[in-house]
Amino acid sequence: MKRLVLGSAAAASAVFGLLTAAAPAHAADGPVVVYRTPFQPLSIYNDPTGCTNLPIAATQVNNQTDRDITLYADPFCLVAALPFSTIRPGYGAPVSAIGSFSAS
Repeated sequence: MKRLVLGSAAAASAVFGLLTAAAPAHAADGPVVVYRTPFQPLSIYNDPTGCTNLPIAATQVNNQTDRDITLYADPFCLVAALPFSTIRPGYGAPVSAIGSFSAS
């Protein structure tokens, strides 16, 4: 019985190790810069992770990270913002004021 329990624990540990190894090692390196209006300062999100809401009145997003970011038309990162749903590093795109983005 002890062997069965130890064997099950070892197998579970191995599976958990594989699942955690598949996750990204770190956040995107670099900032995502959001432009709103000429009268407001830029919003800068350094090394973003997960879903990030865009500030009110956002009009342009510039990806200065080392990874693609995905734009969404909603604040919950559920509905991709077409036709500009993916922004490559070094590029930008217009956005809606109620959207969000996610670094992949």
